[in-house]
Amino acid sequence: MTNEPEKLKTGTTTLGMVCTDGVVMATEHRATMGTLIAHTDTQKLFRIDDHIGLTTAGLVGDAQLLSRYITAEAELYRLKRDAPMSIKAVATLTANILSGSRYYPYWVQLLLGGWDAEGGHVYSLDAAGGSIPDRFVATGSGSPYVYGVLEDNYKDGLKSDEGVDIAIKALTAAMRRDAASGNGMDIVIINKDGWQPVSAKDLEKKKQKLNIK
Repeated sequence: MTNEPEKLKTGTTTLGMVCTDGVVMATEHRATMGTLIAHTDTQKLFRIDDHIGLTTAGLVGDAQLLSRYITAEAELYRLKRDAPMSIKAVATLTANILSGSRYYPYWVQLLLGGWDAEGGHVYSLDAAGGSIPDRFVATGSGSPYVYGVLEDNYKDGLKSDEGVDIAIKALTAAMRRDAASGNGMDIVIINKDGWQPVSAKDLEKKKQKLNIK
C-alpha cells in the first residue's frame, strides 16, 4: 500500500487462505510514496465483523473508506436480521460498490475472507467489481513471491496453525524481495469462534521455530 497525496500506487503484500478449521489472512505493514517509505506501521488488515476480514492493497484513502463502508453494512445487516452476513453476500455487496463507481473508481485490490455456516471462504475483488472465490489468494506488488510459497506449500486438509506458518514464510519471501513490502506483519485466524489475531509474541516464536530472522 502506498501513501502519496490523493494519488497512490499499489505496493503491498496481502494473502488469504482457506484451511479446514479456519481462514488465515495476513499482511505486512509498509506504506510507500514512490521510492520513499512513508509509513512503517500501516493497517492493511481490517475486521469487518467477528467472522469477516478484509485486506487492502492500493490507495490508502479508498481502502479505509471501503473498510468503514463494508463494516457499517455488515453491522446493519446483523441488527436488522439478528444474524451475521454470509461471506458470499459481503463479497457480492463489495463487488457491487466497486462496480458502481465507474466515474471515480476505487483504486484498490481487496481480499475478503471469513467463516460462516458453510465454512471458510476467501474472495479476491478487483477495482472493476470482479469477485472470485479461491482456496488461496495474494495481492499487491509482493504477490508473485507469495504465490511461489503458497503453490509449493498449500495442500488440502491444511490446519490453520499450519496456514499461519505458511503465511509467515510467504510474507517473509515478499518482504525480502519487494521493496514496497516490509516492517512486520499482521496475521489473523477467523474460525467458528470468530476473530483470532496471532499475537506478536506468538509470531516471534513461530519465526524462531521456522528459523526465520
